[in-house]
Amino acid sequence: MSLVETTVSGTISSNPIESSPPSPLRWLILGLLFAISVVTYIDRVNISVTARQMMPALGLTDQEMGLIFSAFVVGYALFQIPGGWLSDRWGIRIVLTIALVWWSCFTAWTAVAATSFLAGPLGVVGALACIRFLLGVGEAAALPTFNRAVTDWLPAHERGLGIGIAIGGIGIGAAITPPLTAWIMVNYGWQSAFYLSSGLGIGLAAIWWLLAADRPTSHRWHHDHETGQSTTSVPVTQPSIPWTTFRKTPSVWWLTLSYGCLGYVAYVYMSWFYLYLVNARGFTILSGGVFAAAPFLTILISCPLGGWVTDRLAMRHGITKGRQIVGMTGMGLAASSIALGASVESPYLAIAGLSLGAGWLYFTIGAYWSSTSDLSPTHAGSLSGLMNMGANLGGALSPTITPWIAHQWGWPASLGFAAIMALIGGIMWLGITPGDGLTKNGPEP
Repeated sequence: MSLVETTVSGTISSNPIESSPPSPLRWLILGLLFAISVVTYIDRVNISVTARQMMPALGLTDQEMGLIFSAFVVGYALFQIPGGWLSDRWGIRIVLTIALVWWSCFTAWTAVAATSFLAGPLGVVGALACIRFLLGVGEAAALPTFNRAVTDWLPAHERGLGIGIAIGGIGIGAAITPPLTAWIMVNYGWQSAFYLSSGLGIGLAAIWWLLAADRPTSHRWHHDHETGQSTTSVPVTQPSIPWTTFRKTPSVWWLTLSYGCLGYVAYVYMSWFYLYLVNARGFTILSGGVFAAAPFLTILISCPLGGWVTDRLAMRHGITKGRQIVGMTGMGLAASSIALGASVESPYLAIAGLSLGAGWLYFTIGAYWSSTSDLSPTHAGSLSGLMNMGANLGGALSPTITPWIAHQWGWPASLGFAAIMALIGGIMWLGITPGDGLTKNGPEP
């Protein structure tokens, strides 16, 4: 029998992992995941700001910079499933520690890529692309491991909110990165931004290792609720990943494709939004950095809010309806807001519309990630890695296609195409039914 049981109406029910009261330590884990989320987006967004000085300093064109942006996303996409599988197999504590140290080292290496030993055989563009690819490999473990942690630490009716809080850290990370990186770049040079964010990641890795645990009963601060005595957990044997079952479940395909549409749109903001404000809307380097934070501040609010809403709707209307309503509504409103922001003449109205678009886009995050736990809590890391691979395959196309469309037909057309992708992603929610669980050819392992 599956670890999650669903009533006939599809409402959330109890499972063995929730047989004891939720641990209060889950808020510590969520706080740490939130902080790691902040760092992940500092390390991926800072290059979109430093590109303003990197490109002329290293002689890079828009298309070459787009290739470098995409290299990160390719590495990030290809290693989502291995990252999720490792979190299922090894546990969240060791996987996130190794991942943090790994990508922090490659963040620092970005600053010296042009003079490193890779620049000889690969050239500057090749060296940067290789380093950013390997940085993406490290960050690939982050979000699937977040989902593994939320599934193990939180009861089912809190998982949308939990993953919304954890991933919501991107709002702060991506919001503070443009103005802070722009200020560091102007005053200390673009290389300094990479060194500082690298040190931040390594410090956080040490904190995570000291304070985190794979599950509540294995945390050294855990106490039995009845006796008050410390307890230790029995190691959990992880069953093999049911790839055949995943393949035969339509919801898995639609979830991955829909999240791919979200990924395309998200990477427009991550890679080109700052340069769009500076180059197309006429903002200065510093003012562009300030206003480029606006979409990510909306994400900071909308991401946990959407998670909370989808949990409430799932409890009231059943899992499938609770996830579908949030997914379709958020993606549809994101499409309309982006289209509006792309078409208005006022640069400030454009920022407002595009910022709302980002907010509505990430309003759906809780619905997407909770759906993977709804479908298979046993393999929440692996399945969410598969879904997030779809997002980042879509995202890998975005940094290169976005400037190409803008060059051919202008930025309104380029952003309009992103709006269409969001709309398509919303429509795909009609095929996503997480309340039905995985297609059964027998009991789930």
